[in-house]
Amino acid sequence: KFKGNSISTTKYNVFTFLPKGLFEQFRRVANLYFLMISILSTTPVSPVHPVTNIVPLALVLSASLIKEAFEDWKRFNSDKVINSSMIEVLRREVWVAIPWRKLAVGDIVRVKQDGFFPADLLLLASTNQDGICYVETSNLDGETNLKIRKALERTWDFVDEDFAKNFAGVIECEQPNNSLYTFTGNLIIGKQTLPLSPNQILLRGCSLRNTEYIVGAVIFTGHETKVMMNAMNVPSKRSTLERRLDKLILMLFSVLFTMCFIGAIGSGVFINRKYWFLGLVADVEKQFNPNNRFVVAVLTFFTLVTLFSSIIPISLYVSVEMIKFIQSTQFINMDINMYDKRTNCPALARTSNLNEELGQIEFIFSDKTGTLTQNLMEFFKCSIGGVKYGTGITEIERAAARRTGVILEEVPRSEYAVHEKGFNFDDRRLMKGAWRDEPDPEVCKEFFRCLAICHTVLPEYDKSPDKLTYQAASPDEAALVTAAKNFGFFFYRRSPATIKVRESHVEKHGRVEDVEYEILNVLEFNSTRKRQSVICRHPNGRLVLYCKGADSVIFERLVENQDSMKVITRSHLEHFGAAGLRTLCLASRNLDSALYEAWNEKFIQAKAALRDREKKLDEVAELIEKELVLLGCTAIEDKLQEGVPACVETLGRAGIKIWVLTGDKIETAINIAYACSLISNEMKQFIINSDTKEIRELEDRGDPIEVARIIEQKVAISLEESWRQALDSEWMKKGLKFALIIDGRCLMHALNPRLRRVLLKLSMMCTAVVCCRVSPLQKAQVTNLIKDGARKITLSIGDGANDVSMIQAAHIGVGISGLEGMQAVLASDFAIAQFRFLTDLLLVHGRWSYIRISKVVSYFFYKNLTFTLTQFWFNLYTGFSGQRFYDDWFQSLYNVVFTALPVIVVGVFDKDVSALVSKQYPMLYKAGIDNLFFKWRVLFVWAFFAVYQSLILFYFPSRAGADGQNSSGRTFGIWDIGTMAFTCVVVTVNLRLLMACTYITRWHHISIWGSIFSWFLFVFLYSGIRNRLDRQENIFGVIFILMGTWYFWLIILIVPIVALLGDFFFQGAQRWLIPYDYQIIQEAVQVKGEPSYSHVEMLTMVEPHLTAEEERSFAVAQLPGEMSRHTGYSFDSPCFDSFFASQEGVATPHRAWDIARRASMKAPRRQLGKSP
Repeated sequence: KFKGNSISTTKYNVFTFLPKGLFEQFRRVANLYFLMISILSTTPVSPVHPVTNIVPLALVLSASLIKEAFEDWKRFNSDKVINSSMIEVLRREVWVAIPWRKLAVGDIVRVKQDGFFPADLLLLASTNQDGICYVETSNLDGETNLKIRKALERTWDFVDEDFAKNFAGVIECEQPNNSLYTFTGNLIIGKQTLPLSPNQILLRGCSLRNTEYIVGAVIFTGHETKVMMNAMNVPSKRSTLERRLDKLILMLFSVLFTMCFIGAIGSGVFINRKYWFLGLVADVEKQFNPNNRFVVAVLTFFTLVTLFSSIIPISLYVSVEMIKFIQSTQFINMDINMYDKRTNCPALARTSNLNEELGQIEFIFSDKTGTLTQNLMEFFKCSIGGVKYGTGITEIERAAARRTGVILEEVPRSEYAVHEKGFNFDDRRLMKGAWRDEPDPEVCKEFFRCLAICHTVLPEYDKSPDKLTYQAASPDEAALVTAAKNFGFFFYRRSPATIKVRESHVEKHGRVEDVEYEILNVLEFNSTRKRQSVICRHPNGRLVLYCKGADSVIFERLVENQDSMKVITRSHLEHFGAAGLRTLCLASRNLDSALYEAWNEKFIQAKAALRDREKKLDEVAELIEKELVLLGCTAIEDKLQEGVPACVETLGRAGIKIWVLTGDKIETAINIAYACSLISNEMKQFIINSDTKEIRELEDRGDPIEVARIIEQKVAISLEESWRQALDSEWMKKGLKFALIIDGRCLMHALNPRLRRVLLKLSMMCTAVVCCRVSPLQKAQVTNLIKDGARKITLSIGDGANDVSMIQAAHIGVGISGLEGMQAVLASDFAIAQFRFLTDLLLVHGRWSYIRISKVVSYFFYKNLTFTLTQFWFNLYTGFSGQRFYDDWFQSLYNVVFTALPVIVVGVFDKDVSALVSKQYPMLYKAGIDNLFFKWRVLFVWAFFAVYQSLILFYFPSRAGADGQNSSGRTFGIWDIGTMAFTCVVVTVNLRLLMACTYITRWHHISIWGSIFSWFLFVFLYSGIRNRLDRQENIFGVIFILMGTWYFWLIILIVPIVALLGDFFFQGAQRWLIPYDYQIIQEAVQVKGEPSYSHVEMLTMVEPHLTAEEERSFAVAQLPGEMSRHTGYSFDSPCFDSFFASQEGVATPHRAWDIARRASMKAPRRQLGKSP
């Protein structure tokens, strides 16, 4: 039985909300503890009314459940809108519009232009020629470029309603799975079996573009669609401070146990009939029976547990969650300094659980392309037939020249220079047909044809091809096709079987000819192959294979007589890499017709395979991708993002170490590191590289085992030698900084258990580390090396799908919302548009959040300990009987009303210095790295003054009230003194919070004085109205009696002053003798004034000033909107993976969007019934 097409993303329904919601809440230790205390308070051993513990628990649970219900209600409404969308279905030979939720497997549907696919469909027919349609996959992966899908030729006629209603067939396919880019199945029509591939599949959530309508058959519905099976949650992360908070709660449990144990022993010792006034007669209840002191001690222990239960702050978790939520939504998301005007993209906190972790980052792991660079690719230079072309100078070359003191000779741009999107090239030898006059024009012609033909780019235009745009899977692809156009090979039209190129200057100068090439096979790019090939037939019948890919895979597939060409091209590649350019090699092979036909039969068989189809296709591709002729190489420039060098330098001054993990060549990575100020000439560089002459010679012999052994040996020696040099006392005395540069193959061996410890020790001594040609798996392994091995707090930042594993491995994952889709953003915890925004995210919001949360947690610890200890001191005078000092409602509302709001205000608004000062003095951030504000030493100081203040708050009112009399001449009773002491507690703890503030606003005053006022308002009403259902008679009229005496007014004036006097002197002495850095900066700012914005902008390259139109765009960007939670590739898109996604000897990594080839795929094939 197939599932329905209705989807639900809600966590609860009407029946499961309460049980499931309560289960989620009681998974928290604090909530479970208070549940047990509430149950215990209903027993006879409890000295307090059940309301004392039930009311705070109920309020906390209600707040959490209301939040859960609100979020789930939004999900429910979103699901309702989607399930109610209409789609045309063929029913009884006519098209009928029905809601998506009623769609069933086997239905024939019609989707019109710009419509979304309601389920996973098999494309049967399209209104476009040759059964093709264009699909946008932005809801899956954020990519707006169009993908092409093609129906099987056997089903093209079903675009007509008369043919569609007679369609009858069976689809055998894989079980539902979460692999977005693969599909295996067969379509059986009559006795004919047709193989199905991802090219015929339209996934739910994608939309139809540039096509009037398509007809498709439903394969998977509802939660069995690939996109829904991909809707997995990002791994749950907890902040380091939150884990330390768990230890603090455990410590409070031990304090509670100690207090109750002492009280239980004391009660057993104290109980005695000699105290005749206690009335301990023979039939007294067991808890006070002197004949069984053990029972007395045990029962008293549970009595004291309920009495002292307030030592655990029940409202702490709710308050901290509320603070973090406000910090994320109102400060991080709304920060105009992290708004990118160019892309209209503000910062986005995708989770609020990790705000304070942003203030303790010590290591940043960064991708290069699209993260440090703009990912706006421009064709800059090339090498054709052993000749280097292109006269431009890159930013990296200029930075390298400044570093070495070399003066570069600038070549003025010629009249032939062209600078447009994707192309920035100047060399009169190639432009405007001048390549015909080069020594080898035939090689140039094949080079340009390879650029124009070997790709999967889609041209898009309305009427004239002169104004087209290229929809490419990556910016590199578009840049290469744009280059071909500017060299006179203008690709302007594609069909599933042909490519049309307008060729200029081929026969003679000035002649233009439209040439149609028949595309026979496309051998697609993947991270294992690291290359892409196209087999085409020229108009004259010539068969040619064009191939482009990484130099490592192209060179090993060349014909034997290409040695000199390899040497020349390799030197050009090294020169381009040193200039910071991205390189690809181009090659071709002329094919014999018989050879091709024999190979094509194997290719068709591999393509029809139901099992291991991808593996078999790769094996078949190996058979023909050999004996290639090297044409040359391309060099594409990817410029640094604005403000990256200043940001890197600022973060370095903050004590943060930055590692660059990239798939580029080692020369490119080093020069990028210099350009962005990560590495300088003053650093001692340790370079561990496998690209040496010795290793190349071994590779040419074809002995991979010996190559691996030599590399491992070389890595072990290099690591040991580098570590010894780093430990050299002379260098240590000079304060020399170190940088480690290592490539992916060496890193693979360095991460082995035998060398892992040495690598960790060496890297920890380095200020900067650059890892080149690393795979996504290695990025995650390096992150875990520091996260788990060194126990340091890490942040990973990237913009592409190959960065997902690294982002999810780190404590904090930051996604760049750039040009490589949304995979990184969807897997991240925070999203920003530019690398330079890390300055504000970490140095401002992260540091503030860490200081605020540390202060909030410490204060909760202090105020609850202070309140509970006053009851403990009182029990010393009551024979440890468990007598309560305060009324039940006082204890119930202490945490949730009288002290609740001020701590939230402090957690939201408190700051030691302004944002401008935080960026001007980045060394302030080191306090978070060293965890200065949440150490056990800091908590001990809070605990010491909690003990001191509790003694003052208990003994002063008690002693003062012992001889005190009211206006009637009566002495004060327990409830008079208890109410007076509670008033002092509320006033003192609120004023103590005011003393802890470093930045006071009107909200601080409103919340603190408002909380004190709320206590007086409550006690006025509570003691002025009699309620016989409660034990309220204890304090009926008490406050009015107290306020009629001078004792009360004197006590609430003197006691808070005396109690806070110790804190006042301690804070003064600390600020005077051992000040924190921020306190020194505060005084400096007080003398010099705030820095001007222009000065800080110069440091961080942030321009916060917006025009009226930009302010409107920023406001619109803040509007709530649904963001897809789905991750993954579109399956027909080459160049999604990094070119260096896996190195020799490294298995292809498991990816977050394709966790596994599900076991269910090996199950028997599903049979779809015949369509009606």
